[in-house]
Amino acid sequence: MDAPITDPRTAHPSEPLPPQQQSAPGFTREMHPQPDHGETSYVGVDRLRGRRALITGGDSGIGRAVAIAFAREGADVAIARLPEEQDDAETTVAHIEAAGVNVLDLAGDLRDDGFATWIVERTVEAFGGLDLLVLNAGWQHDRESLDEVDPESMERVFDTNLRSLVRTAGAAVPHLPPGASIIVTSSIQSRDPSPSLVDYAMTKAAQVAFVQASAEELGAKGIRVNAVAPGPIWTPLIPSTGWDDERVATFGQDTPLGRPGQPAELAGAYVFLASEQASYVSGAVLAVTGGKSL
Repeated sequence: MDAPITDPRTAHPSEPLPPQQQSAPGFTREMHPQPDHGETSYVGVDRLRGRRALITGGDSGIGRAVAIAFAREGADVAIARLPEEQDDAETTVAHIEAAGVNVLDLAGDLRDDGFATWIVERTVEAFGGLDLLVLNAGWQHDRESLDEVDPESMERVFDTNLRSLVRTAGAAVPHLPPGASIIVTSSIQSRDPSPSLVDYAMTKAAQVAFVQASAEELGAKGIRVNAVAPGPIWTPLIPSTGWDDERVATFGQDTPLGRPGQPAELAGAYVFLASEQASYVSGAVLAVTGGKSL
């Protein structure tokens, strides 16, 4: 049977999104339409059988899509998330369990250095090791102008997107065997920054520097380090960013494919970078942007 060919312009909804706003960090149950994380579509073929993965921000959005894909590819999966994201985490855990692999749900705030390192220790203890580290947790909020970037809010963005990333990666490296993979969720904002997300964009550019420097350092240990740079993806981060109804409605409409992406459409990129098929890929930034230039 021939493989189906799907028009990427119509593979997912392309009409304007309805008005909606949430308080941060945002919750999947309140989103309309509901994001697609691959719940009914992702089919694994054992590309990660026996691997042990830790995914920060793994309860929802891109993190949930990666957790589902990794589990269906055979990996044991630990997710780290905020305590208030309990409902989303329970749904993600159920999908991981349904794949027949081991799961670990770790609640806390990654801005706490102790938690950022403890999640590695707990994963290693539960799974007997760690092979895949996905540094996906992120925080952003809209700013009207540069003088609105107050120190407290900027600190939250930097601590979530950068400080915790470095702390968790540093804790993980001594446990990672040759062949292990670290994958960072960067953003198109790293190369095409929006003025209203200036502090977020700064962290995403810094993440690319982290990936490239770490790939050079850790290559000698046989550890690969890469990033995925999403474009406009429909996750709880979007309605909780603080945009007005018009900005939400037009989200993703400026891409060449004419629509926002769904979390499920990124899962394959993470699986590829985690798998043996990417054995010579390190220091790379893989763009999943609907055609927008990185």
